[in-house]
Amino acid sequence: QSNQPERTIRQRRASSNAAIARHDTSGIGAILAEDVVVVTSNSVHGVGRATNLTRFADQFRTHADVVYERTPEQVRVYAPWGMASELGRWTGSWTDTDGKIQIGGIYFAKWRLKNGSWLVESETYVPERCSGGAYCRTMP
Repeated sequence: QSNQPERTIRQRRASSNAAIARHDTSGIGAILAEDVVVVTSNSVHGVGRATNLTRFADQFRTHADVVYERTPEQVRVYAPWGMASELGRWTGSWTDTDGKIQIGGIYFAKWRLKNGSWLVESETYVPERCSGGAYCRTMP
């Protein structure tokens, strides 16, 4: 079926969201290419699956209630090259020392079919709003 890759990517994104909610770094890593590049909302660049999973583990350790959710609005597949784009909205929240942080915006992800599995090659997060504490008043 022509839209099976899109459904697969949307399912993999949902499983990643669920893994973040569980604070399950293995589940998060399941969709990341080994050489993934992530640009966070505060423009920190994380290169590699291991680096990005360590960053998640650190957040889970320091902010017990941290959660992020990505909601795809558009997934487009270019089957001849085994690549796809995902554009959507993201939200994040956690309790900081001075209150509850609520942040969100848009994101873009590039997926690639590798050895029969769709993996994220890159993700870029752009904030559009932030409220709840000093974290939001200055770029960390």
